[in-house]
Amino acid sequence: MTPTPDPTDAATAPEKNDFIRQIVREDLASGKHAAVRTRFPPEPNGYLHIGHAKSICLNFGIGREFGGLVNLRFDDTNPAKEDPEYVEAIKEDVHWLGFEWAELRHASDYFEVFYRGAVKLVEQGLAYVCDLSAEQVREYRGTLTEPGRNSPFRDRSVEENLDLFRRMRAGEFADGSRTLRAKIDMASGNINLRDPAIYRIKKVAHQNTGDAWPIYPMYDYAHCLSDALEGITHSLCTLEFEDHRPLYDWFVDKVDLAGDPPLYQPLVDAGFAVPAAKPRQIEFSRLNINYTVMSKRKLLALVQEGLVAGWDDPRMPTLQGLRRRGTPAAALRLFSDRVGISKQNSLIDYSVLEGCIREVMDAAAPRRLAVINPVKLVLGNLPEGHAETLRFPNHPKDTSFGDREVPFSRELWIEREDFMEVPPKGFHRLVPGGEVRLRGVGIVRCEEVIKSGDEVTELRCTLDPLTRTGMEGADRKVKGTIHWVSAAHAVPAEVRLYDRLFNVPDPDRDEDGKTYRDHLNPESVKVVQAYVEPSAARLPAEAGVQFERLGFFTADRRDHAPGRPVFNRTVTLRDTWAKK
Repeated sequence: MTPTPDPTDAATAPEKNDFIRQIVREDLASGKHAAVRTRFPPEPNGYLHIGHAKSICLNFGIGREFGGLVNLRFDDTNPAKEDPEYVEAIKEDVHWLGFEWAELRHASDYFEVFYRGAVKLVEQGLAYVCDLSAEQVREYRGTLTEPGRNSPFRDRSVEENLDLFRRMRAGEFADGSRTLRAKIDMASGNINLRDPAIYRIKKVAHQNTGDAWPIYPMYDYAHCLSDALEGITHSLCTLEFEDHRPLYDWFVDKVDLAGDPPLYQPLVDAGFAVPAAKPRQIEFSRLNINYTVMSKRKLLALVQEGLVAGWDDPRMPTLQGLRRRGTPAAALRLFSDRVGISKQNSLIDYSVLEGCIREVMDAAAPRRLAVINPVKLVLGNLPEGHAETLRFPNHPKDTSFGDREVPFSRELWIEREDFMEVPPKGFHRLVPGGEVRLRGVGIVRCEEVIKSGDEVTELRCTLDPLTRTGMEGADRKVKGTIHWVSAAHAVPAEVRLYDRLFNVPDPDRDEDGKTYRDHLNPESVKVVQAYVEPSAARLPAEAGVQFERLGFFTADRRDHAPGRPVFNRTVTLRDTWAKK
C-alpha cells in the first residue's frame, strides 16, 4: 500500500501567505534575521486542547517552512498548579501532531537569570518591593476610566528595596506578604503598565527546582525574558496578549539581556546555548469553535465532576481526547490550515473540523464491514453450513490498498434499520416481498419475517444465484444495496458511538440560570455490541477504518485488544447536525 498524500505536507500544499508569514519573509529578505526562531510555550497546568493545536501548527509550521528552529518551552512559573503528568502529555501531543522541537527548555531553567534581571531593575530604580495585599493592589490599580494611585511603598530607596528583595529570596517573609513590582506608570491608559508584579512569595516546591526558590516570577516577566534568552525572533501569541505587548517590550528593553551577558552567565556555565536577542511579539486570533468549551477551568470541572470519563474522553476537545476518538493528526493540521491566521476573532463551525477529519480519513482509511444494530438474515436457498470466501477491495478509490478475503455464509447479520415492515416513501432497502442487493454478493428477496412480539428477530430470504458476481444477471438493477457480516465468522465488538459533547452552539453562554453543564448532550455517547468482519478485529489500536455505510471509526488506543475489539466512531459519513 502506498502512503496516502498528506494534504498539509509542505512539498505538495500551496504556499501559505498569512500576515505572520509575510512578516517572516520580509524580515529574512531585509537581513533583519539570518534565520527564524520560534517557540511553543505551554504552561504545564493542564492538558492541551484543539486551540493549542493551531499555535503548535503555526510555530512549528513556520520553523519547517523557513528552515528555522523551534523550541518547546514549558512556562513553569506557577508550581502550585503544575504537574509532571501535564508535561509528559504535552510532549506526547506535540510529537503526535508530527513535530519535533530543536530544544526542550523550561522557564525554570532561567530562574537565576530572572532573579539577576530583577535585581538589575531594582538597582536602576525601576522596581520596588511593595507590602500591599492583593486586595489593596486591586484597589490602588484604578479602572479603565480612572488612573491608579501610587503604592505608599513606591518610593522606597534602592538600598531598602535590594535588602527586602534579597530577604524575599532567602525565604524570610510569609507567602503573599510582599511582591516585587515594576515602577512604570500608575496613570497609564494600559492597566498592564500600572506597576505590574514581577515576583511573588510562594513557598511551594517546584517539580524541577525543588525547594530552591521561595519566590517565583510572574508570567509576563518570565515569558518575554525566556524569549530573549532563546533568541526567539518572532514570539507568536493570541490576541488577548496584545495589550501586554508594551509590558513585554518594557521588560525586554530594561533588562536588556542581549546587551548584558553577565546576567545569563550561569546558563553559559551550565552548558546552555544562549543566543540572546530582542524578540518581537506578534498576535493572532485564537481558535474558537462552536459546540465546545476550551476553558481549562471548565474542562477540569468536567473531569473532576465525572461528567466525562477523563482528560482523554473522546468527546473532550483535548488533544488526548481527539486522538483517542481517532482524529488523525493530519486532520488537525489541515484544520489549522483551513482556519488560517488572522487578526480578526471569528467563530468556526464544528462541521469544518469534521469535514477535515472526513477528508483525511476518506483517503487514508481502509474499508471494512460491520453491523452495529444487528438482525439476522437467513438465505434459505443455500444449504446448511454453506460458507465461502469473497474478495473485497480495501479501498474503492485506491487500488494500492489491495484487497482482502471476507467470509460469507448462509446466515448473516444486517443492520436492523435496513429492513422495514411498513416502509415510508422513498425507502429503498429491504421490505417484505422486496429485493435488495447484498454488497458484493447478489440480490436477495425477503420471503418471511419472524417476530417475537413486535420485534423482528429473523428475516428469511432467498438469494438469486444469477445475480452473483460474474453471472449473467449480475447487472440486474435494484434500488438498494446493504452491507452485512457472516454470522458464523463475525467477531463481537464494542462500538462507542460518539457525538458532540454539547447540544447548543454556545455552551459558554450563561443565561436563564443555565451553565455549560446544562447543555451537555445526553446522546454524546452510546455504547453498542456490534459484529465486525474478522479482518477488522485484527486491526491494531489507533487504526482508522471506514465501516461501510456507517462512518469512520478508530480502534480505541486504550481498550482495543486481540479478541476484544473496541471501536470509537470518529465521525459520521455526512454532517448529521446540518439538519438540526
